[in-house]
Amino acid sequence: MSPAITSPTTIMRPTPVVRRHNFPTPLLRLELRDLAHEGASIFLSNIHGNEDLEAQVQNVLNLLYDSPEASPLHVKRPGTRSVTFIVREFDGVAYTTGLDLDDDHKEIHINAQYIRRCAQGGDKRHELLGVICHELVHCFQWSAGGSCPGGLTEGIADWVRLRAGLGAAHWRQEASGGWDGGYQKTGYFLEWLEQKFGDGLVRKINACLRKGKYDQTKLFGDCCDGERVEDLWKMYQKELEKKEGGHGDEDAPANPLPTHPAK
Repeated sequence: MSPAITSPTTIMRPTPVVRRHNFPTPLLRLELRDLAHEGASIFLSNIHGNEDLEAQVQNVLNLLYDSPEASPLHVKRPGTRSVTFIVREFDGVAYTTGLDLDDDHKEIHINAQYIRRCAQGGDKRHELLGVICHELVHCFQWSAGGSCPGGLTEGIADWVRLRAGLGAAHWRQEASGGWDGGYQKTGYFLEWLEQKFGDGLVRKINACLRKGKYDQTKLFGDCCDGERVEDLWKMYQKELEKKEGGHGDEDAPANPLPTHPAK
């Protein structure tokens, strides 16, 4: 699920495509519940059909998985066979669900009213692609059979969004509370872990969530050289406090993460 956000004025920017492998793309569909709604028109004028949607599928799969090849050396992705994007009115921004009869068929619901509000300021195409990217992660990530906490699930989705160069302009690194606050808060922390332990750390976390029940101690111990996530969070907090003390919150860039392709 994507959280409600504001849309400050931003400049237009190119959308990077993170691609190393060409993964099989599931069937993609688009459903507009009300063609007369302004949000439907804005969506159609800013999202270039299958080209944009397929590019975001590739971004997500390349950031979460090493290879499309079926091999014991490569983690298999979930068997998602189709994704239907549904633009309609409801409370919130967006959410992803699976069909009751077959969870391999996913639906991504995007609020038409939210799309309309996006058009009132900022780079609406950038924001819409970011929401699409985030929600697509939920179609392809592992979640320890549904036992993975929402904070980590949403954090991985926003980490992918950040790495794809689609972070929202208002996002900031912050380290109050726990590491598992979710969304960009956890996404920035995961990027810090990625830089500390090497490229592929988040892919490894995703792979470890494929089987069994969620075990936080084992998960981070296996992926982070035996370290406890609580201790890593304290280290992150100290580094962030030091950086903010030296440069100041207000002067920090909105999206300081690198947006280079996955290696």
